[in-house]
Amino acid sequence: MAKQVGQLQYQHGFGNHFSSEAVAGGLPLAQNSPQRHPLGLYAEQFSGSAFTMPRQENYKTWLYRINPSVKHGPFCKYPKPQELLSAPLLAECPPNQFRWDKLPELSIPTDFIAGWTTMAANGCVTGLTGSAIHIYRANQSMQGFFYNADGELLLIPQQGRLLLRTELGELAIEPLEIAVIPRGMKFQVILLDAS
Repeated sequence: MAKQVGQLQYQHGFGNHFSSEAVAGGLPLAQNSPQRHPLGLYAEQFSGSAFTMPRQENYKTWLYRINPSVKHGPFCKYPKPQELLSAPLLAECPPNQFRWDKLPELSIPTDFIAGWTTMAANGCVTGLTGSAIHIYRANQSMQGFFYNADGELLLIPQQGRLLLRTELGELAIEPLEIAVIPRGMKFQVILLDAS
């Protein structure tokens, strides 16, 4: 039920599903992110629930924009004597887009752990919050075993198949598959396509 206030009309209620469009045909039917939007708009998910939530409890906001958000210019700091800060106040990180160059090819024998490079992190390990993103490069299998006491590892191979040996058994994964190694689980990574 919509609420009328002057010339404005509001939809009300938390946990409900709404849809609206500024121009007729702007809202794609029966899909959220079409490959080609009928009006040439860019589909962007603005917010959403964790991907682990059951479908009926999953909420999200889809916007259909003339230009994608990534086309914005660089942000600049607001000129204010006292800054607007958020915890934990560790380092200044501008909201501009970042990207990193491709890592160089390996020139020496390197296993999964030795070829691990941390690209980004947030939160606090001691508070059991946050996450980190690592890229691994390897050209030889691990000889020993390793375990991560900080958190679970979500492995997503980009190229080449892996055999994961754990205390619970073996698991083979390849590109387009994922594996999760629980925190504290000892594991070894064997390269199945090593030359």
